[in-house]
Amino acid sequence: MKLHDLRPNEGGGVKARKRVGRGIGSGTGKTSGKGHKGQNARSGGGVRPGFEGGQMPLFRRLPKRGFTNIFKKEYAVLNVADLNVFEEGTEITPEFLIENKFIKAGKAKDGLRILGDGELNVKLTVKAQHFSKSAIEKIEACGGKAEVI
Repeated sequence: MKLHDLRPNEGGGVKARKRVGRGIGSGTGKTSGKGHKGQNARSGGGVRPGFEGGQMPLFRRLPKRGFTNIFKKEYAVLNVADLNVFEEGTEITPEFLIENKFIKAGKAKDGLRILGDGELNVKLTVKAQHFSKSAIEKIEACGGKAEVI
């Protein structure tokens, strides 16, 4: 299928835009469908989103809860069990894992965190920004190295 083959569905199609202020015969002449006078008839008229006619707006009636920590670190998390797919002696770095699509670069803003869930059966050199104690124990138990970068 090419671009020139595209057509609207039968009975569907594109609705013509409303041409306002084009004479009495158009049905939207003179006041252009805005009625007579009032805030919505004026140029630039109407109210901002969320305005409730002076009533206390919903977003101000609801209680505020919690806060966002602007110093929060965002690590990509990987368990030691996930590292079993690599060959013996491989050097695992955050860049290596991103290249091989094991972690997403967007998730690893502040680096990589290795956690100790599962078992590790391969001798690896793992370089990451953070390790849990159990992850370090399991990596070193296989004869590998856990290096903090």
